[in-house]
Amino acid sequence: MPEKAAEHNEKEHERFRFGKNWQQFSRHITEERITEAEFSLQNMLGGGNLEGKSLLDIGSGSGLFSLAAARLGAQVTSFDYDHDSVACTAALQQQYFPDAKNWTVQQGSILDAAFIKTLGEFDIVYSWGVLHHTGSMWQALENTCHAVKQNGQLFIALYNDQGIRSKTWKAVKQLYCSSKAGRAAVVVTCIPALSAAAAVLDITRGLSPLKRYRDYKQKNRGMTVYYDWIDWLGGYPFEVAKPEQIIAFYKERGLTLQTLKTTKGWGNNEFVFVMTG
Repeated sequence: MPEKAAEHNEKEHERFRFGKNWQQFSRHITEERITEAEFSLQNMLGGGNLEGKSLLDIGSGSGLFSLAAARLGAQVTSFDYDHDSVACTAALQQQYFPDAKNWTVQQGSILDAAFIKTLGEFDIVYSWGVLHHTGSMWQALENTCHAVKQNGQLFIALYNDQGIRSKTWKAVKQLYCSSKAGRAAVVVTCIPALSAAAAVLDITRGLSPLKRYRDYKQKNRGMTVYYDWIDWLGGYPFEVAKPEQIIAFYKERGLTLQTLKTTKGWGNNEFVFVMTG
C-alpha cells in the first residue's frame, strides 16, 4: 500500500507551467484532434455518447477533453489549479459552447477536499495525467472518491512506476524547473535524444513518418508530439505508482476496476473504476 500523502510544499517557481504549454498547444486544436479526443473517451468508457451524463474534468488543461465530452452530450464541469489552463479551457468553451448551458469552468485544486465536495457527485470523473503532478498524489486520489456517484465511473491515468528510471526522470524534471539554464540544458539534450530514439523505433517497426504520425495520434488522444515531450520533460511535481497499488487503493474505497490499459514504458497507465461500495 502507498505511503501517506506527502506534504504539498513545492514552491510555485519549482512547478512546471502546465498552462503555458497548453496555451501553445491550443493553437493546434483542430476538428481532427477533437474527434480523436472523443474516440479516446468513448473507447475507455464503453462507447456511445454521453447524453444525459454529468462529467467532472479534474485538471482540464487545454480543455480539449472537456470539449470532447460536451460534444458527446455530457453536462461538463471543468476545473484546473493553473490559471493559464483555466483560461485555455474557458476560451475553448466560449468558442464552441458560448451559451455555456452544459459546460462550466472553474479554478480550483483537487487537494482542496472542501472545494471538491461543493461540486457534488458525477456520473463520470475524469483526470488524465494530472493527479501525479499535484505534489500529493495519494491525497488527490483520495479526494476523487468524493466526486463519484454510486455506479459512476472514475477514469484516471497515472505515470507508471519504473523504479530507478522514474527516479532519474524526476531529477530531469527538477532540473528543467530549477532555472532557465536548467530548462535549456534539458531541452537541448533530451529533445534530440527523444527524436533519435523515435526514428530508430520507426525503422525497426517499418513505419514511415506519416504512419508514425497517424499511429501517435491514435494512441495519444489527439495530442501533438512536441508539446507532449515538453510536458513530459518539465512535468514537475512528479509521482508514480504501480497498477496494483492503484487498484488496491481504490478497492478499499469501494471502487471496482472496470478497465485497465497498462504501458510498458514511461507513459501512463489508464484505469476506469466503478463506484460499487
